[in-house]
Amino acid sequence: MAENKKFKIPFLDLAAQYAVLKPRVLPLIERVIEESAFVKGKYVAEFESRFVKMHEASGGVGCSNGTAAIEVALRALGVGEGDEVITTPNTFIATAEAILEVGARPVFADVDPETFLLDPAAVRRAIGPKTKAIMPVHLYGIPCDMTKLMEIANEHGLLVVEDCAQAHFAKHGGKYVGTFGDAATFSFYPGKNLGAYGDAGFLFVRDPAKLAVARKLVDHGRESKYVHDLVGANHRMDGLQGAVLGLKLDHILEWTKRRRAAAAEYSPRVKALGLPTALARAENEAVYHLFTVLVDDRDRVVERMQAEGIEVLIHYPVPLHLQPALRFLGYGEGSFPVAERVAKAILSLPVYPEITPDQIRTVVDSLAKSIGR
Repeated sequence: MAENKKFKIPFLDLAAQYAVLKPRVLPLIERVIEESAFVKGKYVAEFESRFVKMHEASGGVGCSNGTAAIEVALRALGVGEGDEVITTPNTFIATAEAILEVGARPVFADVDPETFLLDPAAVRRAIGPKTKAIMPVHLYGIPCDMTKLMEIANEHGLLVVEDCAQAHFAKHGGKYVGTFGDAATFSFYPGKNLGAYGDAGFLFVRDPAKLAVARKLVDHGRESKYVHDLVGANHRMDGLQGAVLGLKLDHILEWTKRRRAAAAEYSPRVKALGLPTALARAENEAVYHLFTVLVDDRDRVVERMQAEGIEVLIHYPVPLHLQPALRFLGYGEGSFPVAERVAKAILSLPVYPEITPDQIRTVVDSLAKSIGR
């Protein structure tokens, strides 16, 4: 993941983060190498313990990436061939890929027009005889309505697997996302709020017996070195990533406060322009992995802002049901009108702990100019 140096205000500034961490992270990496603690090991175990404890979760295991985390969680819960998993079309394709990888079928439900997240009412309508699980995705660092989704799941006897790739330490109703359902998954891709120096992931599993299965699935189906109880895979977390993520845990709550402060700077300015944003309702404590707005003629706005040195991105321009790779699912234009409207208009503005109020004002001034305000 390379930083683009041409922008005066980048979308994300990992170099600024590294400048703060450098005095501690370089000796830490040296220790990992000197100790040959390359795969799993003590640094991973220490990180696993702290990450679980900080989330007040029942138990979890580190793994190689966020996509693997979803796949392992589904397998550990027994989701597979012939099952259907309801999720959002407004997400990164990894959500659907992992469902397909275990032999299940993703069934999409439309999104809420205010939050752009999975709409509980649409989920209820999507439930059928083959539905096995619901997979809410806490996009942008904003929690889904877990109160309503858990009510629906409990009413129909469905599993819930939370995709928390963008929502480390977000809360709904005072409770951390990732601790509502039967399992939850996290990504530590470098650009995430808590990012590795490479790739890594994590999963929580509520049931201790199923967590034990997940631990085996991550490491070739084994508990002891050459006895394999299950057919698993190589989804182990690297020791280097465990060490770096453990160090970053010392900073994540402060970084989260700064992201919230940045969002608080953006919100009134964007509101003054009359632009909709992804709503974080009062019961939610969002962590603002992304700060998104909806704009008309979005691609032209992107072009204008980038010409002024402001790096903006799109999350996501094509909803999953319209992706060429997923045409076989049988959806088409108009299947999920709210998700389609969001995809055509959504724009992500720069937000990260190091962004300054002056930079935010510059971004909003450029946005205003680009939309003709």
